[in-house]
Amino acid sequence: MLCVCVFLLLTLSRLSHGSLQDKQTDFGLKVFSQLARGSADRNVVLSPYGVASVLAMAQLGADGKTRKALTAAMGFSLQERGMPRQQRLLQRDLSSEQGVEMASGVMVERKMSLEKSFRRTLAKAFQAHPHQVDFTRPDQAVHVINAWVSDHTAGAVPEFLAAGSLSDETRLVLLNALHFQGVWKVPFDPKLTQERMFHCANGSTVPVHMMRLTNRFNYGEFVTADGVDYDVLEVPYEGDSLSMFLVSPFEPEVPLSALSEHLSSRLIGQWRAELRSVKRQLALPRFTLNTEVDLKTTLINMGLGDIFNLTADFTRITTDERLCVSKILQGVKLEVNEQGTRGAAATAAVMFSRMAVEEITLDRPFLFLIQHKHTGAVLFSGQFNQPRQQ
Repeated sequence: MLCVCVFLLLTLSRLSHGSLQDKQTDFGLKVFSQLARGSADRNVVLSPYGVASVLAMAQLGADGKTRKALTAAMGFSLQERGMPRQQRLLQRDLSSEQGVEMASGVMVERKMSLEKSFRRTLAKAFQAHPHQVDFTRPDQAVHVINAWVSDHTAGAVPEFLAAGSLSDETRLVLLNALHFQGVWKVPFDPKLTQERMFHCANGSTVPVHMMRLTNRFNYGEFVTADGVDYDVLEVPYEGDSLSMFLVSPFEPEVPLSALSEHLSSRLIGQWRAELRSVKRQLALPRFTLNTEVDLKTTLINMGLGDIFNLTADFTRITTDERLCVSKILQGVKLEVNEQGTRGAAATAAVMFSRMAVEEITLDRPFLFLIQHKHTGAVLFSGQFNQPRQQ
């Protein structure tokens, strides 16, 4: 029986280790690990690619110590020669994959002028062109942004920003939207789905609809550097360019953090190299996850407190006003059923002209990743700790 940590990973053709996508994947997975560590008994789903993409857009506008802080934390700089082109090729490859829709957006206060170099590099790297918004009417601005997100997630995320989430001090919102629709290469037979008990991280048990499939899967057994044994099983989507890894410790009492803290592009590459085709019967919960999170605290804990301070330097975006990041928001919806997986994510970096007011079978926990084999981009990662009561 496989007990799973779930990570959703999407990848296009694998670029060499050390590539821009590897570094973005590593940063996104670090954010996921940090977030999951503070949510030990809860379900979590994140888009590592979305977080890395939005912060990379902010990085293009950073200078001085703010640029150094972002570069150090993220492990790469899009301001280096040739990097915007790599970013454009990456986003193009992902967007051209069947079942994947992706877009980057920039909403800017209509009276604020952006530096020409920032506008030019945004267009080159992300194919994003600024859209003027009247932030003196925050509710109207929320409606505009929500409509953009809904349009670029096939309606899966219709109300990304809540009423009151913006103010008349908002000057810029950097956006990434992602929609994924994947059909299993070999679907689960709904007739075999049965109610079984899921053993939750907090020790309780909850009934869940457990899907079953007997097939040949890529499977392997591994051990972490600190001695935690775990297994990995890959479930492919139709077309074989996308797959879901199911990852779980052998011992039920081992927390998922013992695995999630080791996630990296290199480790995923090791999995791919060492998995072998074997016949297995997979039992996997049918589940739906929704996560809405402000990643401010998570990013501060990762050494990015500078971007949220009044002293932040985003003068490469504009010299009209001093900007800082108020919040980094992400909303993710993910549904896994007998036919396949549908996932949607929206990520936003909200920038203000001053510091904003502080706002107050798989029958046990698993992590998940969806990966696109051409680029190695991790579009979603998450942890499933507790099903909803039936």
